[in-house]
Amino acid sequence: MNIKEFFKSELSGWGKYERIIFPLEILLIICISIYLNDSRIALVSAVCGISYTILAGKGKISCYLFGLAGTMCYAYIAYKNNLYGNVCLYALYYFPMQILGIYKWKKHLKKDTREIIKTKLHAKEFYYYITAAVTISILLGFILKYNGDTTPFIDSVTTVFSIAGLIFTIKRCIEQWYIWTLVNGLSVIMWIKAYILGSNCFATILMWLTYFVLGLYFLYTWRKDLKITNTTLSNV
Repeated sequence: MNIKEFFKSELSGWGKYERIIFPLEILLIICISIYLNDSRIALVSAVCGISYTILAGKGKISCYLFGLAGTMCYAYIAYKNNLYGNVCLYALYYFPMQILGIYKWKKHLKKDTREIIKTKLHAKEFYYYITAAVTISILLGFILKYNGDTTPFIDSVTTVFSIAGLIFTIKRCIEQWYIWTLVNGLSVIMWIKAYILGSNCFATILMWLTYFVLGLYFLYTWRKDLKITNTTLSNV
């Protein structure tokens, strides 16, 4: 596939309202951030992060290009705000996993739309992941608290569950959107606290709030798509 065909496939398959609402969300965050004289790197991180989430929700492999850029920007912001769990998560885990995601998704694209084929985990497998994530979150929370993290247990939960969420993303599982909804909600709280304490990161708050809304939207669309797929297969 050449570059022209790649861009054509990435721009196809968007709903009428998605073509309007998604760009407006990004434009709104840019305008608010500039008006509040927010950190420029926080703005870049927000735009890349939201673009990644939108494209991932649509099953477009180009999401990982924005993911790579947004990951390093966010790691820097987290470091400046003493959120060390998030620093390690984004710099040491998210960045290489974005590259792995490109490789994995390329193997599971629909031939007509070039979007990923969505899947669902078995209940037992999902239970094992969640049990492990809760246990590790508690242990990590105490470690981060000892090392002076400003919000140790929220930081630990968002860190550990984000690891699980990205695994589910690369596996193309709908369960990722349940995880991201939890992570995004807690991250909004975490960054509001950082903003109250003097961090110039309002764009980051808006970014996570937008993630939260997008997570709910894509949970709905993925459930709808999987239901249609299962109905089609049962009728074959």
